[in-house]
Amino acid sequence: MGAEAAVLIAATGLGLCFGSFLNVCILRLPLEQSLIRPPSTCPKCKRPLAWRDNIPVLSWLLLKGRCRQCGAPISVQYPIIEASVAVLWLAAVLLYGPGAQAITAAVFGTILLGIAITDARHYIIPDEFTWGGLVIGLALSLAGGAAGFVNAIIGAAAGFGLLWIIARLGHWAFKEEAMGGGDIKMMAMVGAFVGWKGVLVTLLLGALIGSIVFVPLQFKRKRLVPFGVFLAVGAAVTFLFQDAILQWYGQFLRGT
Repeated sequence: MGAEAAVLIAATGLGLCFGSFLNVCILRLPLEQSLIRPPSTCPKCKRPLAWRDNIPVLSWLLLKGRCRQCGAPISVQYPIIEASVAVLWLAAVLLYGPGAQAITAAVFGTILLGIAITDARHYIIPDEFTWGGLVIGLALSLAGGAAGFVNAIIGAAAGFGLLWIIARLGHWAFKEEAMGGGDIKMMAMVGAFVGWKGVLVTLLLGALIGSIVFVPLQFKRKRLVPFGVFLAVGAAVTFLFQDAILQWYGQFLRGT
């Protein structure tokens, strides 16, 4: 086996493991439960899962999506999340090559996926994703030296400050909460990964995507807006295409 193939296999394996852990976070964090205790159990019979029944994707397939003990169905969410994160980590290595940028992309994408699913389901963005992600983002920025760290600090401050101002103005204008605290903390985390310019691009993309997807639904029935979902999509697009978007926008303003 060549070194390149070994790296790709390792990235996929890490992605599967992180995907499995992300499932635990998505399930337990909104309920404020421990991520450690109890160990993985069947949601129906509450019996602990043996190690052979806890292998990402493979165990679900071998068990045909059912608990070995009681036969209760196990949500297809588990293998989907595990496979998605595995693909994400593999794609990061293929896109950026083995190194700090690939790790940053993979970790950021994993956090954004957790935020999007949790906010869509529960209208909650747990602090473990936001403040924890902020710390991770700042730590990973050190790979870019002092300049990278300073850029991450400025980006985090810009993300938090801008969303806080928008939230305050929205509350003043509409006399009700216009922006959740989770969204504000999320943008601090996003800023640590994409910088202050990326914060602006993320907000614009998030607002645009949210308007296209959610506004038509509001005509049928008024619903809460899980803005974190759209911010997550906007942040992912920004991370991948920020330079191209900013270049296009500059050319647009100059009329060239």
